[in-house]
Amino acid sequence: MSDLKNKVIAITGSSRGIGLATALRAAKDGATLIIMGKSDQPHPKLEGTIYTAAKAVEAAGGQALPIKIDIRDEDNIIDAFNTIEKNFGKLDVLINNASAINTLNIEQLTSKQYDLMHQINGRGSFLCAKYAIPLLKQAKHPHILNDSPPLALIDQYFGNMGSGYVGAKILMSIWTKTLSKELKPYGIAVNSIWPTTAISTAAIKNLMPGLLKGSRKPEIVADATYHIITQNDEFKTGQFFIDESVLSEHGVDDFSIYTTEL
Repeated sequence: MSDLKNKVIAITGSSRGIGLATALRAAKDGATLIIMGKSDQPHPKLEGTIYTAAKAVEAAGGQALPIKIDIRDEDNIIDAFNTIEKNFGKLDVLINNASAINTLNIEQLTSKQYDLMHQINGRGSFLCAKYAIPLLKQAKHPHILNDSPPLALIDQYFGNMGSGYVGAKILMSIWTKTLSKELKPYGIAVNSIWPTTAISTAAIKNLMPGLLKGSRKPEIVADATYHIITQNDEFKTGQFFIDESVLSEHGVDDFSIYTTEL
């Protein structure tokens, strides 16, 4: 039996990019993927919807339940997890992948732009974790994985990406630390995953095309995530994993397969 066979995995922001790549990797094991996102209609600048993602998951060997959700809306989140409970009665993994980015400095960044990042990155991931917990308690080896950086990166390159974005994004990392302690008695692991390089996603292409040089495909994060959420033999929580390091530990020494062609 495959490691993720019969596992129920919810991924926010999974209609495209890292979220979709992660869903497709899990689908190879026959997992059930909850495709969570706002995109239910085609967009001229954004490829894919929750429905096209669900079809791709099914074509890859998994099962899919697409749920339209705006994680800025608490009622939306409550409805989404009620739907998961009604259909499956449990949740094995929650991946907080949805994110908003704006690297303007504090003098240029508007309160509206900051609020969007905070509502999705910090508040949204908090609320998704909150309402997922009752379902995670019903699973074996439950896991929350946040797409957020190690705290130490504030003193490195990450700290130069605009204080508004850094503050909103690092709050997800704070949840990793605090929730890992709070949820440890229930056996719920809470960890983070972060890429070594920029990842070629719609956000990078549309907002920061200069970062595309040297970027990697979303599949590198997806493959690392797979190894993290299938490591059930040893309980690890409150950890900040880096994609390249995780894959190196699993015998990958050639990362050229993840290189993007510009």
